[in-house]
Amino acid sequence: MQRRFAQVDVFTDRPYYGNPLAVVVDGEGLSTEDMQRIANWTNLSETTFLLPPADPAADYRVRIFTTTEELPFAGHPTLGSCDVWRAHGGVPRTPGVVVQECGVGLVTIQERGSRRYFAAPPMRRSGPLSAEERAMVRDSLGVRDDEILDCAWVDNGPGWMGVLLPSAERVLALKAETITGKVGVIGAHPAGSPYAYELRAFYSAGGVTFEDPVTGSVNASAAQWLLGAGRFTAPYVVQQGTALGRAGRVHIETDVDGAVWVGGDVVSCVRGTLAPFVG
Repeated sequence: MQRRFAQVDVFTDRPYYGNPLAVVVDGEGLSTEDMQRIANWTNLSETTFLLPPADPAADYRVRIFTTTEELPFAGHPTLGSCDVWRAHGGVPRTPGVVVQECGVGLVTIQERGSRRYFAAPPMRRSGPLSAEERAMVRDSLGVRDDEILDCAWVDNGPGWMGVLLPSAERVLALKAETITGKVGVIGAHPAGSPYAYELRAFYSAGGVTFEDPVTGSVNASAAQWLLGAGRFTAPYVVQQGTALGRAGRVHIETDVDGAVWVGGDVVSCVRGTLAPFVG
């Protein structure tokens, strides 16, 4: 069978300036091995597969794959998958609110005009890095120890560690070449700048260090960490992808209950069908 397919750009309002996501709309009938092969073929940071929900409270279910593994949650695949589900006729049970089922459970997505916001899921691992982990991150980033204002586990699924540096300028100057694990680094822009913070997200795969263009998961957990520590005040907008020539914009808000909401725009770049999959 042919399967509907889309590629969208997330956390940007301009095509080709955000973080691309491939979405297979008709995911039913594909095995885990099939999905992993397709995700490896698209060669994007993530590819998702839309499925009927197993939980009656959900509007749809999504499985999220990198080129090498399945993830329980990721931010830009959440917003991008929701956009594609809606564009292909998905109608939420509650107007303006979409409930996504994924590996971490149910994730609520609010539709506010053209922008969507997901509720940051609980962190699976939090708390300060150990002295050994801090040293590893410091050396990986090539920064001095006194430049690290704070660091912590900010893992809501992918396994992120968070590092706060003194400024956006210092974040943009990083030459991370030997990252171990997954590290999100954030620093403040000067007062009066159009964006409050600059964030870069580095990870290693196969001994090679990569930078993610725009990262919803680490922005979500970094907000929970730094808002909870009293270092940041919401609402604010993060700029990400600058070093890669992208123009990612991540909108962080909180509600009256203190929950963190992560918002971004999504634009469509490709629509079509996948050739029949023969395994």
